[in-house]
Amino acid sequence: MSKVYSLKSVQTIPISLSQAWDFFSSPDNLQHITPQHVGFVIRSKHHGEKMYAGQIIEYTVKPILGVPLYWMTEITHVHEGKYFVDEQRFGPYSMWHHQHHFTEVSGGVEMTDIVHYKIPFWFIGDIANTIIVKQQLKKIFDFRYKIVEEKFGRYKLI
Repeated sequence: MSKVYSLKSVQTIPISLSQAWDFFSSPDNLQHITPQHVGFVIRSKHHGEKMYAGQIIEYTVKPILGVPLYWMTEITHVHEGKYFVDEQRFGPYSMWHHQHHFTEVSGGVEMTDIVHYKIPFWFIGDIANTIIVKQQLKKIFDFRYKIVEEKFGRYKLI
C-alpha cells in the first residue's frame, strides 16, 4: 500500500484578510495561479458567487506528458475568512485533502496551504512520488508563491 504524503506552503501577503479571502476562495482565480504546463482548466459551473461547503468543482489537468485527466473536488469545509478545505472526489490521486488557512498578521495575511495526498498503484505510486509527483507539486506551489507576490507585492515586516 502506498503512503500518504504531505506538503506545506506558507506565504505572507501584504493585503487585508478580506482581499486574501476574496481572491483565494474564488475558484476562477485558481487557473491564474497554476502553471500553464499543468493544463489546468475549470470545466464546471460554480453554482453561486461565493464558495460553500458541498460545492463541486470539475477540472481537466494534464500533469504528465500532456495527457488530459478529469479531476473533481468538493469544498468540504468553509469557515469564512479563516480556512476552507477541498477534497478530491474523482481524479489522479487515491486521496487529496487540501487545507487553505488565512491568519491576519501585522501588515498582511499569512496564508498556509497543507496538502495530504496519496498516489495510486502501491509501491509504484511511491516511486512515482519520489521521482515526479513531489517535485511537480512543489514547483506548482513555488509558481503560486511567485505569481501571488507579483500580483500583491512582497511582504515587509512592519
